[in-house]
Amino acid sequence: MADQERPNVQEINISQEVRTSFLDYAMSVIVSRALPDVRDGLKPVHRRILYAMNDLGMHADKAYKKSARIVGEVIGKYHPHGDSAVYEAMVRMAQDFSYRYMLVNGHGNFGSVDGDSAAAMRYTEAKMSKISMELLRDINKDTIDYMDNYDGTEREPIVFPSRFPNLLVNGTSGIAVGMATNIPPHNLGETIDAVLAVSENPDITIDEIMENHLPGPDFPTAGIILGRSGIRKAYETGKGSITVRAKVNIEEQANGKSTILVTELPYQVNKAKLIEKIAELVRDKRIDGITDLRDESDRNGMRIVMELRRDVNANVLLNNLYKYTALQTTFGMNTLALVDGQPKVLSIKQCLEHYLEHQKVIIKRRTAFELRKAEARAHILEGLRIALDHLDEVIELIRNSKTADIARDGLMERFNLSEKQAQAILDMRLQRLTGLERDKIENEYKELIDLIAELKAILASEEKVLEIIREELTEIKEKYNDPRRTEITIGGADFFEDEDLIPEENIVITLTHQGYIKRLPSSTYRTQKRGGRGIQGMGTNDDDFVEHLVSTSTHETILFFTNKGKVYKVKGYEIPEFNRTAKGIPIINVLQIEKDEWVNAVISVNEFSDDWYFFFTTKQGISKRTQLSQFANIRKGGLIALGLREEDELISVRLTDGTKDIMIATKFGYLIRFPEEQVRSMGRTASGVRGISLRDDDEVVSMEILDEGLQILHVTNKGIGKRTPEDQYRITKRGGKGIFTCKLNDDTGHVVAVKAVTGEEDIMLITAAGVLIRIPVEGISQTGRNTQGVRLIRIQEEEEVATVAKIEKDEEEVEEGSTDPDSDSNSDSEEIDTEPEA
Repeated sequence: MADQERPNVQEINISQEVRTSFLDYAMSVIVSRALPDVRDGLKPVHRRILYAMNDLGMHADKAYKKSARIVGEVIGKYHPHGDSAVYEAMVRMAQDFSYRYMLVNGHGNFGSVDGDSAAAMRYTEAKMSKISMELLRDINKDTIDYMDNYDGTEREPIVFPSRFPNLLVNGTSGIAVGMATNIPPHNLGETIDAVLAVSENPDITIDEIMENHLPGPDFPTAGIILGRSGIRKAYETGKGSITVRAKVNIEEQANGKSTILVTELPYQVNKAKLIEKIAELVRDKRIDGITDLRDESDRNGMRIVMELRRDVNANVLLNNLYKYTALQTTFGMNTLALVDGQPKVLSIKQCLEHYLEHQKVIIKRRTAFELRKAEARAHILEGLRIALDHLDEVIELIRNSKTADIARDGLMERFNLSEKQAQAILDMRLQRLTGLERDKIENEYKELIDLIAELKAILASEEKVLEIIREELTEIKEKYNDPRRTEITIGGADFFEDEDLIPEENIVITLTHQGYIKRLPSSTYRTQKRGGRGIQGMGTNDDDFVEHLVSTSTHETILFFTNKGKVYKVKGYEIPEFNRTAKGIPIINVLQIEKDEWVNAVISVNEFSDDWYFFFTTKQGISKRTQLSQFANIRKGGLIALGLREEDELISVRLTDGTKDIMIATKFGYLIRFPEEQVRSMGRTASGVRGISLRDDDEVVSMEILDEGLQILHVTNKGIGKRTPEDQYRITKRGGKGIFTCKLNDDTGHVVAVKAVTGEEDIMLITAAGVLIRIPVEGISQTGRNTQGVRLIRIQEEEEVATVAKIEKDEEEVEEGSTDPDSDSNSDSEEIDTEPEA
């Protein structure tokens, strides 16, 4: 009974219906709204706007017309959506900061890079731009297909002829259902060159395209692209991440202050919001050092000015701006476009190939259209020629016919003409009977015969079609091409970049007792004579001093060993660069160390090999040897390097090949030398064995690798040092108490460092106040084992040497007898005591 009362009701599965309906909706959004066609690079709304403007005669050489009229035409005939959506799409096509080559020529307020919206459509005017005319060129020559509009009352194009590769030239972005597209704009000339290259060599590789024709995107707002690896991945796979950075200049003022000038922004960055973000960071003290921030942009270009305090390093502050603001952004390239109505992710070469195939179709259809037109005209001319050859008979036939139809039929029957030919004879004006006009008909006919032969030859030859495409693309390139705006660089100045973008250079890394780290170029310090005052190498707090200094390169791995026996690693370039007098940044910004953990050893590693070892020594004299390869994979949170005993801490770590002699020195001037083979290779978490037995209150201060022919350099906290040949220290068994190695008293202080040297290198002495001096080792006196030494550095009262590091000598930097302009004049060495102990 219920079924009889509801004969039109059907039972359906609700989940299946929802799934089907959603898929239909999704495909409608994908095909009809959100994604561009690979052939012309346009979404339906943009195609409809340009087609409506073309229909209204709003060509580039005509007058502007109200935007409201264009929008009304579009939504009334082609686009059944809101007027604001159409107007906003048209506005973007008229913005020089949104489109690389604007498709709409706007007159009035069409918005700004500050995010200001355009004026209402009733106030603005527009027309087609010159280059957008190239998208529709030959549209009336049967080059493309049409479809019904939304109500079936009009016809609209499915695609434009697109005489230039607009998909890549202007790019696009769109969010569909379950997918999105984001294609950056490119330089017109470079893109056309890439199309030409593909047409000439179908087997060309993407690397060759990038190297010789299309190096990367070219944004309308210019900017700088960092590195080619992201571009290459995006071009090869269709998806990739491209880092874009603002163009920034740092100007040094006469008063010693620095000014940061921003003249170009990354693509799609809102300038007003960027300035607001910078001001917020300064207000919250997340960025310190900006004293004034203002926008001086005008019609001549962009100019954001940031004035800095005198003590601020502009490069470091700029790196923080790159990190926390839109001065550096990432463009997520996703080359998703419609291919035969289906969404596909495409490589750059596939985009070029699809465009080239589209142009082949356009040229063939245009040629076929012109061939039909030429053949139809030649057919008419053939009839006229027949009529002129039999003029008297034709005139007689027409004069004797009662009606035009009878005359037409008579001509068709008598001269075997077609209806069109007969009608053309009837429509012929009497002036065509003159001799001159007859010659014109003959010449036109001969030209048409040649044209028909040429058009047929084009249709029969793929190479001729390609040649026409090349000629017309070259013509467009010559007419509209402009210089590249976006710079593509392979280097950078901060530590947020890939290693392949960082130039390899020698650097010095310093780490203070309170944990401030920085890197500087090795050339920062010039060699001085022994006994100089030194130069200010690092600004420190009153209770801070430099504790570690390593000479390395930007590409090497730096390992940090802490007092808790853990190891952390970073690349040299990941440590931020500061100027000579800056104290650096807290190491907790670089390493994930704990509050009660500090770095006690820093070592540079080039590669992790099984043939090399780390040799560890702790404060209590415990030693351990572990293969270097066990430290190849170190997590960000660090790795256990050795198991420490209670109240012990790591003092020193050295690289060794397994065959060296180990030298361990103590604070009270004792030293032990033994072969490292006496310490067997152990696992990473092992504690180790006794290296030296300490006397009461004594502790280990240094551990070195010792080879034959080396000298042992001692430096005390009072700046006294000496060299002693290694052969004065006999080899013993590990675990002994060592031998007396230098004479100490109140004037000399205690030992702070013992180094194995050749005499060819330099050493860097750093005081607790942060004063550095770099002196050649060969200038230090060589004395016996039981002596005090000579003064290496003049230090103030209550000041002392904190640490000592060996620096490889750079011959280009050494100026014999030169002194730093910041230092006192060097003096001859002051002899302390060279008499042996009684």
